[in-house]
Amino acid sequence: MQAINSLHDFFQRSGAEVRLYHLGRRVEPCPLETLAAFEAGELAWPAPWQGSARLAMVFRLGEMDDPLIWFLALPLDEQGHLDPAPRDAFVQRLLETLGRSVQGLGRAEGEQIDNLMKDNPLAFTPSLPFRAVLHARATRDAGLPASEHLEPAEAYLTGQQAIDWRALGLQGLADAAVRLDATTSRAVAARLDALPGEVLTSLCYCLEHVAIDDELAQALRQRGEAAGADGDIETFCACVRAVGGASTEQAGAWFDALLEDPDACGPDLLAAMAGRGWHHLEDAERLPRFLTRLAEAPGTDFMAVARDLALIPRLRLPLLMTLREAEADSAIGRRLADLTR
Repeated sequence: MQAINSLHDFFQRSGAEVRLYHLGRRVEPCPLETLAAFEAGELAWPAPWQGSARLAMVFRLGEMDDPLIWFLALPLDEQGHLDPAPRDAFVQRLLETLGRSVQGLGRAEGEQIDNLMKDNPLAFTPSLPFRAVLHARATRDAGLPASEHLEPAEAYLTGQQAIDWRALGLQGLADAAVRLDATTSRAVAARLDALPGEVLTSLCYCLEHVAIDDELAQALRQRGEAAGADGDIETFCACVRAVGGASTEQAGAWFDALLEDPDACGPDLLAAMAGRGWHHLEDAERLPRFLTRLAEAPGTDFMAVARDLALIPRLRLPLLMTLREAEADSAIGRRLADLTR
């Protein structure tokens, strides 16, 4: 049998039923081919987060009844490519746990594999919204019904049923976001102003992982601007994060309006844009303006954010060019000069 040198090799040779999901900036499906090219050194990781490729690996081996889930953060080098040594060590431990054969795996072997996560330096624990959205996506992708929390959540969000919002579960909101159709989206947009802040914020933390239509994006912008005017920064930034899933016409227009106002561009807002709306920064004017506001804002770690964005393949070159071309007396230039002192 051919040697197993990578995670992709393991899934291929073992005959596992596997689905991969990005778990860095957003919860999104990740093709197995992306992992293969990444591990082979042919591809920079497309959605890096804080210097790592964060993945959820949902898989079933042999006679397992329930799938296993690995949460792995694979370290990246400065170019966004895999740092192979930690991955190699994990694969070696995996093979030692199973023995050299991965044929005929059953329930006991599955438990042994799962135990590898307990003291694994690559393992991490996602936040509750990430876990809820992952569960919602994985069950939908597997053709399974949503959780029992979906129905009351949809009934509340669309105004069909008046229930105590405190009884709503985060999983129900995640299921509603992942399974959002045009009719439900329109009903949620119409009711958005009536949602308590706690519900809206939790809903936004789920919506930020899915594509949303223009009508819902506009409603989120209106609610977010109202929250910002009232000094409710958490709700304001949650709406910005959720609108990151809208079209560039919608999200880009709001980002541009916000970046025009230096007083509005605090660390939380800039983090929301960079974390969930990074793809809207791929613009010849918006990216330099964002970096300028980032440099001007007190309390921001300018280089940490810039370095994280530079790992995104499509942003790397324009971001580096913006830094290189910055005037010495500009906000960006002064931040760069501070690094050399």
